[in-house]
Order: sequence, then C-alpha cells, then structure tokens
Amino acid sequence: MKHIAIIWGLGGVFLFIGSAVVRLTPHAVEAVSGGLTTLQWIVAIIWALFMLVAEGYRGFQKQFSPRVVARSKYLSENPKPLHVLFAPFFCMAYFHATKKRKIVTWCLTLGIVGLIVIVRQLSQPWRGIIDIGVVLGLAYGLLWIAIYAVQCFTGGKFDVDPEVA
Repeated sequence: MKHIAIIWGLGGVFLFIGSAVVRLTPHAVEAVSGGLTTLQWIVAIIWALFMLVAEGYRGFQKQFSPRVVARSKYLSENPKPLHVLFAPFFCMAYFHATKKRKIVTWCLTLGIVGLIVIVRQLSQPWRGIIDIGVVLGLAYGLLWIAIYAVQCFTGGKFDVDPEVA
C-alpha cells in the first residue's frame, strides 16, 4: 500500500496539472503563431516572467510542490484506505490537513476556477498570452514536484511539514 500511495498520490497530481498544461498549450501556440504586435510581445514576455516567479517559483517551488511530496510521504507511512483511494486530493491538502491549509487550498481552488471562467471569455491572442504564462508556471511546478520526489524518496535531505491534521 506504501508504493500505491506514493504512485497514485504524486501521479494523480502530476496528471491533473499535466492535463492543464496539455489543454492550454495549443492556445498559447495559436497566439504566438498567429503573429503578435510589439505591444502583445511585451505583454507576453512580462506576463511569462511574472508567472514563472509568482506561480512557478513562489507558488510551486516554495510551497505547493514540497508539500505535495511531503504529504505523499506521510500517506505512504500512514496509509488509510480512504486516504489512499483519494491520494491525489490528499496530497493537494483538500482533506486531512490543518484548518488553515484546507482554507487556503479551497480558496485558491475557487479563485483559480473563477480566473479560468474569465480567461475563457478572452479572444485570441490575449487568451493565448495569458495561457503562455500559466503553462510555464505549471510546467515549472511539475518539474519541482519531480525534483522533490526524487530528493525525498532516494534518501536526500527532505524535511517539509506535510501539514496534516
């Protein structure tokens, strides 16, 4: 059950985020391939850099990715059938987390869903420009989940609070 918890927990999170990268990439490519004005290129570059720092570095590398791996490690060491069944959601801290972590997780999710609804209403190239930054931030986050997983499960130094309740 230990290995199932790790594989399903991290794999499920990876698939969830990876599917967003796959779905959004065509919009980003379409925006760029359709030709951008100088202003649109400037906005795209600034937005991409902002998202790499804000979403990728600050959101994923420093917070989400290490916590996901820490929670998968915790789950592998303390497997409960229901938690393992819903391991991706466990790893993302939707349940069996501290009160603060659950509030932050659910509020972020609601905010992201709201932003998705708004961005879908934008026409090209602006939707694609937004998606460029999102794709870069998400891909960067996936990279750090993989890096932390290797570090954690191959005996490297990994001391991150899983924030379980």
